[in-house]
Parts: sequence; structure tokens; C-alpha cells
Amino acid sequence: MNKFIPDDSCQYFNKDRETMTREQIEAYQLEQLQATVKHCMNSPFYKKRFEEVGLKPEDIKTLDDLRKIPFTTKQDLRDTYPFGIASTSLRNCVRLHSSSGTTGNPTVILHTQKDLDEWANQVARNLWMVGLRPDDVFQNSSGYGMFTGGLGFQYGAERMGMLTVPAAAGNSLRQIKFIRDFGTTAVHAVPSYLTRLKEVMDQEGVDPRKDTKLRVFAIGAEPHSEEQRKRIEEMFGVKAYNSFGMSEMCGPGVGFECQEQNGLHFWEDYYIVEIVDPETLEPVPDGEIGELVLTSICREAMPLLRYRTRDLTRVLGRTCPCGRNHVRIDRMKGRSDDMMVLKGVNIFPIQIEKILMQFSELASNYLITLTTDDDNDNMTVEVELEELFTDDFQRLQKLQKDVTRALKDEILLTPIVKLVPKGTLPVSEGKAVRVVDKRKVYQ
Repeated sequence: MNKFIPDDSCQYFNKDRETMTREQIEAYQLEQLQATVKHCMNSPFYKKRFEEVGLKPEDIKTLDDLRKIPFTTKQDLRDTYPFGIASTSLRNCVRLHSSSGTTGNPTVILHTQKDLDEWANQVARNLWMVGLRPDDVFQNSSGYGMFTGGLGFQYGAERMGMLTVPAAAGNSLRQIKFIRDFGTTAVHAVPSYLTRLKEVMDQEGVDPRKDTKLRVFAIGAEPHSEEQRKRIEEMFGVKAYNSFGMSEMCGPGVGFECQEQNGLHFWEDYYIVEIVDPETLEPVPDGEIGELVLTSICREAMPLLRYRTRDLTRVLGRTCPCGRNHVRIDRMKGRSDDMMVLKGVNIFPIQIEKILMQFSELASNYLITLTTDDDNDNMTVEVELEELFTDDFQRLQKLQKDVTRALKDEILLTPIVKLVPKGTLPVSEGKAVRVVDKRKVYQ
């Protein structure tokens, strides 16, 4: 654990860890993996799982031997609810986080104090990497409580030494007041909320370029396209860096973009990264899209072995001009479990967003609705207009046709496109709801 905050001029928060060579990374991973596997034998779940496949901890002699270990899934967490996967006693744990559990038992993740310290270090490393320093003011516009985004960034920003504003989610007028009054320079928020925040700024006559000190956004928690990120940067005049995290690994901090913005650095001194074919579960070559599988190798309370995240991505590279050799992963392309199948075609919401964001006449809020009409599945895409020009019928008609054609070229199906006035679609203070599937009522 870091016991100091580096000098402001230092490029790295933890230079020794961040600049390890590939050989050093892999040697460290093997050492940590072997220790983690032994530790997992304290877990009733993993002890039984290893016995079922005839595997012993001493069988893990190389990193390639990781593939001998069965996958862990979200269903495993639900089936062992609440603490069946824990590898230490509750007496050693100081916090838990949990999912909402709207579709069954929630998933519960336990943390020891060491787990929380290392989590704070990961987040601090990310924030330092994008140029933030102790004299910055960090406003956390994220939900707290059981959601890991709030406390994860809170402790990471404090660990880095920044003045931190725990603004929480929503209440845009208050967010703007805090940004202006406290001289906020960095904000963490979900991308869809930043679009809403800009709308309120416009209504209040606040120009983020002139009236604030904002310079860095940390965005994540919901899938978003490169086009949406660029739009956010253009709207505010602020650099927006993609963040990846998941509560099963700890929360935010698992991966983050550096200032090169050429992929998410996944910290391989904390996780072993695999990309597998979601059907065959065999590894795919670098550059090919597959399902992200993560193994946590520095956790005490609930390390997870080969956890299937369901997120689809690909490896971009294992070196970077920033000097870090931790694997670079592409932004998430969607999820293998939220993929829409329409008329035999696999479609991800992120594909729809990518096209919509290419039209300057369209705002960022959209909703995809799937219905079954006369035994025929249909997709309706409602998207808000950036400005109101409903009186210009020809312009509106042309825009609708252009959007429909572009979507068809991308997803190979023709959706029903509806252009609606700004403010028509519901706005969420948390993760945006992008897809409503009504087809189940007909099944």
C-alpha cells in the first residue's frame, strides 16, 4: 500500500507498479495468483468447486494453468448469498456492497480494511494518471450507499489528497452551485447525467468554459460510445476519461484511460485479464471481441477466480506511450447478456447510440423499445432533437430518413425512428434506461 503521495511533478502515482515490464507483470501475477488460489480454499464455494474438478492449489504452476480453474458467474454469487464465497471470516470484514437484487438474490461483496485501502489506491492511481493533483477540487456526482461508484471515488480522491465534494447524484442546480462556488476542477458522473447537467447550465445561462474551472470528467457506470464522449467534451470544453469498474472486483478503479485516450489500462497487478468467446469459452486472439473475464489477485475478503463479467470488449495492446505496460482494453461494446436479438440479428444498444451521436441535430437522450405487432418483432428508436424545428417539416422528414438509413446500415434492420422534442423522454439520475423490451408480454 502507498504510504505517501508523490510529488506533483511525478507522472505516476505508483511508479514501480505502473511501469513494470511485461515480464515483471507476469511474474508478479503468477506469485499473486498462487497465493490467491490457496487463500480461496478458505471459501466453502471454491473448496467444493476445486474438489469437483479434481484440482488442487499446487496444480497452478504457470499463468496458463489459470484455464484449469472453472469460471465463476453472477449466478454463483446469488446461489451462495450472502457470504458463501467469502474467503475470510466476517470478523475480518469492515464493509459490504450489494446489488439491488431486483431479479432475485442480490450479489454481495465483502471488503477487509486492506481491500478498501488497495481500492482507494487504484482509484487514486487513475485520477493521478489523467493529470489530477492534490490541489484539484473533485466533485463526486454519483450515488453513494450500496452503489460502489460513490464511495469508491470518494476514498480514491481523498487518498490522492484532493478536496472532495460528496455531492451525490441529481439536483442539478445544487451541482452547478457547488461547481462554481467551490472551484470544482473535476467531476465524476455517468455520461447521460452530464448531458442533463449541460441542459440545466444552458437554462441558467452558465457557460462551463467561462464560468467554471472544470477541466476533467471521469465518466462510466453505463455503456457509452466514443461519439458520446466526444460530444460531452465539446459541450463542456472538458476532457472526459472513460472509467471501468464493477462491484464484484471492488468497484470503480479496475480500468481507466490515460491521457493518450487509446484504451482502458486494466491494472494487472490487481487483476488477470482474459478475453474469451462467450459461446465456446475459449480464449480469442488480441484484437478480437469477446467476453471479459477477470481474476482478482490482491483481495482478502472475496477474491473471485475467472469471473465472467458478460462485458464484450477486446485487447488493444500491452504497451502505451504513457509508459505503462498494463494491458489496454477497448471500451465496452455491450454485454453478452443484454444483447438484443431481433429477427435473428444480434444488436447492442451501443451500436444505436454510436449512430445517433453522429447527427448534430440530435440530443443525447434516446430510448429503444422492442415490441411484437401481428407476430412481427419491431424496434422503435425515440431520440430527442437538440433544437426544436418541428415547423420545418421537410428538414424534419429528411433527418428522420437519414437517421433511419444510417441505423439500417449499422444493424442491418430498419427501425421505426421517432424524433421528439427535447425533454420528452424520461431522465434518470442514475444509469440511463436505454432499452424497454415489451415483447415478453406476447410470449
